[in-house]
This record gives sequence, C-alpha cells and structure tokens, in this order.
Amino acid sequence: MKISLNQMFKSINKWCIGAVAVLLFSGSYNANAQGEALFKAKCGTCHQPHKNGTGPKLFQVRKKWADGGAKDGSIYLWVNNWQAAAASDPYAQTVSTWAPTAMQAFPELKKEEIDAILDYVDATPDPAAAPADGGAASGDGMAATGEEMEEEGTFNWIWVLLGVIFAVIIGAVSGVRRQLKSALNEGEDSEDLSYAQEFKTWAWKNKVYVGVGSLIIVICLLVSGILGLGNIGVVEDYQPSQPIEFPHEIHAGINGIDCKYCHNSVTKSKSAGLPTVNVCMNCHKQINGRTPEQQEKIAKVYEAAGWSTEGAGGYTGKTKPIKWNKVHVLPDHVYFNHSQHVVVGGVDCKQCHGDMTKQKETARVVPVEELNKIEGNVVLTRPTLTMGWCIECHGEKSIADGPLDTKKDGYYDEIHRRLLNNDKTLYKKYLDDGKVTVKELGGWECAKCHY
Repeated sequence: MKISLNQMFKSINKWCIGAVAVLLFSGSYNANAQGEALFKAKCGTCHQPHKNGTGPKLFQVRKKWADGGAKDGSIYLWVNNWQAAAASDPYAQTVSTWAPTAMQAFPELKKEEIDAILDYVDATPDPAAAPADGGAASGDGMAATGEEMEEEGTFNWIWVLLGVIFAVIIGAVSGVRRQLKSALNEGEDSEDLSYAQEFKTWAWKNKVYVGVGSLIIVICLLVSGILGLGNIGVVEDYQPSQPIEFPHEIHAGINGIDCKYCHNSVTKSKSAGLPTVNVCMNCHKQINGRTPEQQEKIAKVYEAAGWSTEGAGGYTGKTKPIKWNKVHVLPDHVYFNHSQHVVVGGVDCKQCHGDMTKQKETARVVPVEELNKIEGNVVLTRPTLTMGWCIECHGEKSIADGPLDTKKDGYYDEIHRRLLNNDKTLYKKYLDDGKVTVKELGGWECAKCHY
C-alpha cells in the first residue's frame, strides 16, 4: 500500500505536535520540581509560602517588591547577596530591617533558579483559604460526638420522666382503689386500713413469696456491694481535662513524631517526663495553625513560652507555666520504672498506653479491652492500672524466647550464667514452655513493685 505525501505530512505533523506538547509538559514539570527542591534545600528552613516565620512569607514576593518601588532585578541581587542589595536599593534596605536575623547569602543561585523557586511558591495553594479535610472531618466528628452526647442525655431524662409518670399513675390508681373499697364498705362497721397496714396484711397472706423475694433482693445487694468494692481504684477511661488540647493522632500519627522526642527521659529514668514548652517551640515557631481553632490553641503555647508573633517573632521574657493534669496516677507505695520496662524489658508504649497514633484526644487510661485489640500486645483480662493487670502481664510477658543469652543483654546474660552454673534443673523447668517470663525471674516478688 502506498502512502501519499499528504498523509505522510499529516502523520509527521501529529508527531511533532505531540513531541512539542511532551517537551512543554516535561519542561513545566521539571521546572516545578526544581523549584520545589531548591525551596526545600535553600529557603524552607526560614521561609514559608503563606506564613511569616524566621523570614517573611514568599507568596508573590516579586509583585510585592515591584509594587514597593524596588529596582529592576534587585530581588535577585538580594538572594545572591542581601548586603549588596540593601546598599544599592532603598527598598531592599527597608526589607533588611524586617527581622534582626540576617539572611544567608546564596551567590550560587542563578536568576532562572530563583524564578523557579518563586514560581513554585506562587503555585502553592494557601491551606488557610479553605478548611482542611482533617479539620472538616474533625468538626464533623465533634458534631457527631456532641449529638451522641445530647442523645444520650435525652435518653436518660426520658427514663426519669417515664418513672415519674408511672409513679403518678400507680399513686392515682391506688387512691381510686381505696375510694372504691371505702364506697363498697360504706355502711359496714369496718375501719379503713392505712397503706402500711394493707401491706402487712398482704405480706402475711403471701409470706412464702415475700420471703423468697426478700432473700433474692438481699443476695443481689450483697453481690452488687462486693462487685462495687472490687471496682475501687479502677480508673479505666479516666481522662482529666488539660490546659491545652494535644491531639496525639496529628503529632505522633500524621506527622510521625517519635514518642521519645517529647517524652525524652523514658529510656533513662523512672518517669517518662513531659515535654517542656521549649520542645513545643522547636516546631511551633514555624507552625501556628491553619484554622482559627488551631491558632487559638497554639496561642496558649506562645503565651507559656513568652513568644510574640509580631514581625519575625521573638521572646518577650514573660512566661506562663503550663499546668498539666497527671493521667496515669499510681499509689505512693507502688514503684514503676519506665526505663526498666522500655529498655530492659523491651515493652512497647502501646502495651500500656494504646495506639497513640490514633488517639484524637489528650492522654487517657485506655481500657484493657481496647489494649487487647492492638496487634502485638499481650492479651490481658484485668482492668488497666490495677495490681492484677501488672501481675498478669508479668506472668505472660516473655523476656526471651529460648535461652536467656539470646537476649544479648548484660543483665540477662548474668542471670543466664548463674542459672546454668547453679541450678540446671530449675533452668530446664523455666524453658519447658519455650520462653522465660518476668514471673520466672522474680517478677511476682512483692518487693519488686512495692516499697
């Protein structure tokens, strides 16, 4: 089959148009990618597109300089050497007084690279312009929670109201019955009995049923009392209010912040420790929230740190300590060491505290049923933070699978050596189930946990 010149030209024309489109698209994509990479490498430490940080926001900064009367090309000179730009351009000199922190010079950046950075910044949407999905979802969740709480409260009031109505009906029926009985006995020499007298008469006639019913009621009350005594000190789902809301799902979940970044003494001391406000400010100097609700909460962190957001921001020296309310409160006679459990025992935080990457609220005492649903946790039955819960965990948690020297820990290597040298029969007994538990190493001794 022959191909005409016209058909060949059309085919070549289509290929050329497609190639040009691909080149334009790839060029645009590469320029955007280059701008993003350069922004993160050179500018992102101090600048943000839509918020002031250590340096001013960069969105449409070229237009801002042009409207302010800056000389042509002055902004490029500013990026390469801000001191030279400030000396040659009055507008650049004004910008240099914006913050006391001096800007770093980037003489290696070319004009095209600076334009790529600023193009990327101008193409970055403002997160505060529309509510974020997370915020909307959170709002919906709060609304749903509020509705549930309202429905639950209404449901309880309905039961109270129904109880009052039934009590009124019973009283009315009883009064009518007494009046009818009095009317029937009118003319006879019979004395009207009181309610108490009527009840005594009825109870005596039905003494067998009354006796059995009374026995059942007494037994139920005794059982309820004993069960109630067993719940003394059980604080599952306890969640005190806090001066500042801290959503763990955002910090530990979405942003992936390690628990030890804030609770930095968990591997070194008895207490896990609470982060100081300076730790919070490591991030929140730059991050002040996208929505008014978030900004209001973060403003409390600024107030505690004595941080002013005016201009480039700075410390005022007027601080206000944050008074956190303790969540996991143990009795004074109970000893618990975080480093012993986390470092030596290798216990994951989620075993006791739950999956904090999904915890929307501040910390709380997670019920044992929720802890058991988390993959990798030792399944327990006793309520969280009770003595039975700790003892059960010490009986189930394995320190090492097989011989203790597989733990590769000096503490357990020494125990392993002593068992082998002193009592091989006892050592063999411990390995009958294929693991060495905390209980088998003395984890049930009273003095381990009690002073």
